[in-house]
Amino acid sequence: MTMKALVYTGTQEVHYRDEKKPVAGPNQALIEVAATAICGSDMHAYHGLDERRVPPLILGHEVAGKVVTSSRHETGQHVVINPLMTCGHCAPCLSGRANLCSDREIIGMRLAGAYAQYLVIDETNLLVPPANVKPWVACLTEPTATALHAVALVERVSYRPLSEQRCLVIGGGAVGLLTALILSAKGCCNIDLAETNALRRNTIDQQNIVTVFDPSTQTAPSASGYDVVFDCVGAGVTRAMASEQVAAGGIISHVGLQNSHEGLDIRRITLQEITVLGNYCYTPADMQAALDMLCSDRLGDLRWVELRPLSEGAQAFSDLHYGRAAAAKIVLQPDHHL
Repeated sequence: MTMKALVYTGTQEVHYRDEKKPVAGPNQALIEVAATAICGSDMHAYHGLDERRVPPLILGHEVAGKVVTSSRHETGQHVVINPLMTCGHCAPCLSGRANLCSDREIIGMRLAGAYAQYLVIDETNLLVPPANVKPWVACLTEPTATALHAVALVERVSYRPLSEQRCLVIGGGAVGLLTALILSAKGCCNIDLAETNALRRNTIDQQNIVTVFDPSTQTAPSASGYDVVFDCVGAGVTRAMASEQVAAGGIISHVGLQNSHEGLDIRRITLQEITVLGNYCYTPADMQAALDMLCSDRLGDLRWVELRPLSEGAQAFSDLHYGRAAAAKIVLQPDHHL
């Protein structure tokens, strides 16, 4: 049997075509996909910059759907997928930090992802959302968990509550905006956000929680620097900006990872006791907390999300590549779900 899927076939090439429908193995569930959001890491692969994602490959890991077959869940049960599969028995897994598992695997990297009508996933990687939550909202659990994990790591090492600190978020994609929304929900009222795309700046400005500026033409609003800087892009230029803007004794949270070269001012980091935190994905607890946060409307009305049919996925990738999309997040839905 076949299904429709959006397949990454080469640099800046994705094609909507027929693919073999997956079959669930032991301890796996077959999921009918209802909504999958485009992630920055998918764009990184689209640009031909991720050697781990080898075409042809079905990308996509921010996903919600419903159960077709499973030994643990009823057929038709709506679910959110934790795309990060781990061994469950190593020291990080047993300590609640499964995101650091040495045997971890995420769908849409070497395994087929979620830009398709169906996918298979380990049954232990399913979360059940409230019945009234729409799939396009539920699929935002994964990027929300990424942002929540970054904020939680900062809270763990910070000397003062976030509500008392000046925060800079670099990057106005979904993870950057979600980071700002989570900071605001935690009582932080001094948040600036750097974004070069004018369309996105307008979308972010409508949230009324941050001062948004263009770092290519404007200086950062805080003349005295920031207690915490979240780099949600992870490029050399944004690491350099983080190193410049963080205050003495402050924290840089490195969330995005476009590349791993240059940018950090190690001399300043050393002499001014700046803490640099790495972030990788999220824990299972972060996923559940993110789902709870989305379902409680603590992150606002989500007007910054745009829905498109999966069959038009190639256009969505192109629009993101050329900066034509105002939305911080584009969600693709199989055409029969529209």
